[in-house]
Amino acid sequence: MTKPANLFSALPSNLPEELIEILVDAPNVRIERIVSTGHASPPGFWYDQSEDEWVVVLRGAAVLAFENETRILRPGDYVLIPAHCRHRVNSTSQTYPTVWLAVFFGGKKADPAQRVAACDNGYDCSFQIGCLII
Repeated sequence: MTKPANLFSALPSNLPEELIEILVDAPNVRIERIVSTGHASPPGFWYDQSEDEWVVVLRGAAVLAFENETRILRPGDYVLIPAHCRHRVNSTSQTYPTVWLAVFFGGKKADPAQRVAACDNGYDCSFQIGCLII
């Protein structure tokens, strides 16, 4: 058993880059705490991951873009992003840290540093926010 920890502790006030901490790394699942303050994906860059990703905003706010639509996420909002669904972070709150919890599962496990690929492929980007499937 590990020592208890808190997702909201040690939130840095000044982040030159997004902070990604791996909380759990097992054969079929990886859980990350991500802290963003005014960060966004680089212009023209799209995530295209080999794993499914379930992500929830715990604190702050973010704007996620998919190929056909944009979604604003506030505390408690979550989304299931299927593997190879191209998406990007358009913006995160600049006023206070945005804390995300991301769960990666299924598909081919990717190295966190290399889980992003900017490639053009036409995968279906159906996704779920709350109980609404779009």
